[in-house]
Amino acid sequence: MPDDVFTAPLKRPEHVGEDWLEPKQTEYDSEDDAIWNDLFARQMDILPGRAATAFLEGLEKLDLGKGGVPEFGAMSEELGKLTGWSVVPVPMLIPDHIFFWHLANRRFPAGNFIRTRETFDYIQEPDVFHDVFGHVPMLTDPTFADYMQEYGKAGWRAMEYNRLKALGSLYWYTVEFGLVLEGGKDLRAYGAGILSGPTEAVYAVEAESPNRIMLNVDRVMRTDYVISDLQPTYFVIESFEDLFRQTVERDFDRLYRNLGPGFTYANTAVIDVDNVHTRGTLEYSLRGGRGSGAKPV
Repeated sequence: MPDDVFTAPLKRPEHVGEDWLEPKQTEYDSEDDAIWNDLFARQMDILPGRAATAFLEGLEKLDLGKGGVPEFGAMSEELGKLTGWSVVPVPMLIPDHIFFWHLANRRFPAGNFIRTRETFDYIQEPDVFHDVFGHVPMLTDPTFADYMQEYGKAGWRAMEYNRLKALGSLYWYTVEFGLVLEGGKDLRAYGAGILSGPTEAVYAVEAESPNRIMLNVDRVMRTDYVISDLQPTYFVIESFEDLFRQTVERDFDRLYRNLGPGFTYANTAVIDVDNVHTRGTLEYSLRGGRGSGAKPV
């Protein structure tokens, strides 16, 4: 990055280079593999009928259910044949500009560790299960794979304009918590944050509380989001071609020049320009969310 562009001052571990890649993937033991298998089985009890077809097909193409934490080399070889992507191990959350650089070169950085039994249900920093199970199957879809590469390319421009929060919101509401309307009628999840967690996988698709609004890129990039609870609002695409068209063909230079430094809309808002698929009751949020013990209805 140019010297006049701000980058977050994260401390780089001594054993990794400037690309932040681990020298090799962790050698997982039998308990680690058992945790992966149990997480996988739990999600597969929930996801059929709720997950996007492209995601479920991606699981099969990469054979992620064969047992144990997948080996990155073999998985990358298969993924490379399909869309030219690979999966690379990183020790932790990495700086934004490094993350963008890897995406732009069709490399997906995945956490080189797995959660423990004590953190089985919720982990603050994404581990290998969230990253590989949640994200990688979608990279077998050619259009979505291209979208992810273009997102990486767009990241550096956002940093130059100091509009990283806006671009982060786009990632949040698509790659992490996106919904797709398959066949024009069947609501399905394709976002990794939904697909890798049991509660949100049901809540996002079926609950009455959240708003579900058809994707508008300018609107999304002005919208705040929730990091540590279920989302009050989800954004819905018609197809992955629709997602690619709305984002890659958008003049982001012009958009960044007109965006403010902060968000314009609350994460619960429904505004007059919205094409609303489902207007939610917001009951879960109004009752206080996870901290209050409210039911995700």
